[in-house]
Amino acid sequence: MIKRKQQQKSHLYDDSGFTIIESLVALLVVAILLTAIAPVIVLATATRVQSRRVELATQAAKTFIDGIRTGAITPPSTVITLAAATLAAPRRVSDVAGTPPVTGSPSDYLINTTNMLVPTDATTLYCFKNGSISNPDCSSNTGNSFYIQASRIVVQSAGVNDGYRLGIRVYRADADFPLIASTLDTKNTQTPFTGGLGNRKAPLIEMTTDIANSTTSFQALCRRLGIATNQTCQ
Repeated sequence: MIKRKQQQKSHLYDDSGFTIIESLVALLVVAILLTAIAPVIVLATATRVQSRRVELATQAAKTFIDGIRTGAITPPSTVITLAAATLAAPRRVSDVAGTPPVTGSPSDYLINTTNMLVPTDATTLYCFKNGSISNPDCSSNTGNSFYIQASRIVVQSAGVNDGYRLGIRVYRADADFPLIASTLDTKNTQTPFTGGLGNRKAPLIEMTTDIANSTTSFQALCRRLGIATNQTCQ
């Protein structure tokens, strides 16, 4: 009887657990799994951050345009004057009966941001932070802040009331100068999908919009769009 009780008592304290080797194996398996899924997590996080950054930059550009149109923001002092002949030259209309076909593409004759110089410093840029335009220094506000480059692009011989084409580039506030921009041959804007932190030198958004007023004529708009060499704005 006494022997049986001793055996039962010793059985109570004979609980087996994980050995050190088993624990190390478990940790090794977990480490392998984390290593396998880590790139996916990093890529998903970077894409989400970059997508949000592009979305905020788009909102900043739209806010800037609204401010220009309402007069809340002073129009950019940088004015780029293009010759009307230069705008019309790439576009051709065949002299045939019926509806003449138009050759080329819109990029051949529409005013675009490639007419703007690439910024080399922040002195000519706007700083967009906290939903408003402030001083040109964004270096200490890198959260939801952006540099905005804006230029007025006009056609030679345009009148005061003819309006202008507003060119806009939006850069990150932590951009490294000198910056870069798209050219006629290469598009350098950042995309919402990225495997890293994105190129700080490249613009998030590049766009143009027409700024007109109640006295702007159709002919002025037509000249900014570019016309065929054998046609006139009517």
